Amino acid sequence: MSRRSQAVLWVSGLVLAGAAVWYLTSGSGGGAPPGGPMGSPAPVAVLAVQLEPIKVTSELPGRIAPLQSADVRARVAGIVVERVFTQGVTVKQGDILYRIDPGPFRARLESAEGAQKRAEAALVQAREQAERIRRLRDRKVASAQDMDNANAALKQAEADVARTRADTEAARLDLENTDVKAPIGGLIGRALVTEGALVGPSDAQPLATINQLDVVYADFTQPAGEMLALRRAVKAGTIRSDGAGAAVVTLVMDDGSPYPYAGKLLFSEAVVEADTGQVTLRGEFANPDGDLLPGLFVRGIVEEGTQDAIAVPQQAVQRDGAGKPFVYVVEGEGANVRPVTLGRADGNRWIVATGLNAGERIIVEGFQKLQPGGTVAAQDWTPPQATAADKPKE
Repeated sequence: MSRRSQAVLWVSGLVLAGAAVWYLTSGSGGGAPPGGPMGSPAPVAVLAVQLEPIKVTSELPGRIAPLQSADVRARVAGIVVERVFTQGVTVKQGDILYRIDPGPFRARLESAEGAQKRAEAALVQAREQAERIRRLRDRKVASAQDMDNANAALKQAEADVARTRADTEAARLDLENTDVKAPIGGLIGRALVTEGALVGPSDAQPLATINQLDVVYADFTQPAGEMLALRRAVKAGTIRSDGAGAAVVTLVMDDGSPYPYAGKLLFSEAVVEADTGQVTLRGEFANPDGDLLPGLFVRGIVEEGTQDAIAVPQQAVQRDGAGKPFVYVVEGEGANVRPVTLGRADGNRWIVATGLNAGERIIVEGFQKLQPGGTVAAQDWTPPQATAADKPKE
């Protein structure tokens, strides 16, 4: 090979190497299009970005709590003779769950009723005696002392009747309470005592637990700093608040699947926990299928307001060798690299904090076909059709 041919190959190699280096480094933040040979226009799909109202959401951890929860406890002390309910079923308020041996309580009631009858008989006698003394007093036969004694005996008899009636009612209530009834309606758990167990009002362990689960609470925790930052943004006007208590909350189950029913935010506590620096937010959710059980871990997406911002599809954002994000912006017949600053994610889109202006067109698909220094054939990008299958129900 001649020296002239070697020189030509050497110069051509330098040109190609320089073009390759310039192309690889141009994505690190340079505003000029990649250099290189010109070719036919690259077909690309573009999107004209616009300011739009975007919901400000927070994804918060939480746990499910029942709407109501009640321990089933014995009101009288005695031996359990029967468990009436089936474990793990729905019971109604007032349903009999356990029966305690009623024998001692029935005997106590009969004794109280006998004492009441004796007191009532003594009252009749005292009333007749007082009336007799009053007539004698009117005829000046009985003394004032006799009249006072008769009236005192009458009042004593009336008091005895009142006391024995109260004793009878208490004994009757104790007998009724030998049937342990459901304090609320809901799903009852396992039986915590068996037949033959001695139970009483002072027992630490309940007989069973009932949870009302047709509607449940979800208690979320949020760092106090995030809550304060949100309030400052609302006060500054960058975020528009929808009002406390009106926010919509959606749930994501522990396995990542969406919960099909949307809930509502009830309140946020005004106290910051000293140990964790967090506040608690409570949401309410319908639970017709019984999928939300007490203690279940969930993630809640809470809508806290609205802000005007630019959002771009995540696939339109590229990253350079240093990991910094950029997009391709169509300018004229070509495309330039534009560094951007990203905010939070909004579904399958990124919120762009800085770097883009409303009306600019970015490349969403086809940027792999860009030629260094080449032109583009831009077509409007059509987003994939969103499915309503996973949309939460109201």
